[in-house]
Amino acid sequence: MRKVTRSLAFVSVSCLALLAACGGTTGDEASSDAGSDAPLVYGVYATPLEEPWDGAIHAALTSAADDGDIRYKHVDDLSTSDAMERGLRDIATNEKPDAIVGDAFAAEEAVRKVAADFPDIVFAFGSGEKPVEPNMSVFDNWLQDPAYLAGMVSGGLTKTDTIGVVGAMPIPEVNRIINGYIAGVKATNPNATVKVSFINSFFDPAAAKQAAEAQVAAGADVLFAERAGVIEAATEAGIPVIGMMVDQQDEAPENVVTSLVWNVRPTVDAIVKQISGGPEAVDLGEFSFLKEGGSSMAPINTDVVGGVPADLVEMVTAKEQEIMSGAFVTPVDETSPKGSIDVSQ
Repeated sequence: MRKVTRSLAFVSVSCLALLAACGGTTGDEASSDAGSDAPLVYGVYATPLEEPWDGAIHAALTSAADDGDIRYKHVDDLSTSDAMERGLRDIATNEKPDAIVGDAFAAEEAVRKVAADFPDIVFAFGSGEKPVEPNMSVFDNWLQDPAYLAGMVSGGLTKTDTIGVVGAMPIPEVNRIINGYIAGVKATNPNATVKVSFINSFFDPAAAKQAAEAQVAAGADVLFAERAGVIEAATEAGIPVIGMMVDQQDEAPENVVTSLVWNVRPTVDAIVKQISGGPEAVDLGEFSFLKEGGSSMAPINTDVVGGVPADLVEMVTAKEQEIMSGAFVTPVDETSPKGSIDVSQ
């Protein structure tokens, strides 16, 4: 993802204190036409915004701000549970936002503790856990639909019948994407072998690239970049690669054949409705489904190395329509992929 430029020009004194205490990086309000009466939404992120997962949330909130629906501020890189709790308490106490949105995967207990202490603020966090009354809603990147479609593309492109996947770690929200991808591969190439490596980190491009290089050395001629760093390995090897979270074609036009795209805007719109109606404790996961507009597969880039057969494009497009209509439901499998390895050990 393109690096986000951050400014401290409009940062409050409380946020400056937060930076000193927690090591986070605070951004100013997103450029928008929102008036002073628009609700204030704070983005609070555990990773730097260069990490695509949080970057996708940030992009959706920025879009809502640009449309005048909200006022938006953010802080990122609160990488420890303590930093997350201190940051949230500072923001809730001093900024008094209408809603706080972020990711809680590395700090579930801290986020839920703070949410309970501020029941009038809408909390909506990416989480692998359940919602908690009265104000803690959860969401996640349910990308099994575009993963299946991208798997179909990959199965139809491989010449060696060997495909490589580099993922973060074998947790349910990662497993279901990779398993959906593998199911798609098998739909177009039952003979293909899919090698899965986990780097045990959400953001370690060097480790991801190294894992991808090992898969290429083992015969993989198509890669799935579930983590940042894999596209670089595919580019150097001169092979097709599937991107993640945003359309990454611009990063390697001759290699990125398509990407799984997470559109968080439907989730953000649901959160904004909570602000006017009062906090809720609901699972917002459905808003990430393809048929809800919360996810998609980026347009297939037929100009990648080796090209893409027209009949493969037609087959994948037909399956996409089946998903949209409900005629086909992508299986959700959250178990650890068979044969996967942890390369971080």
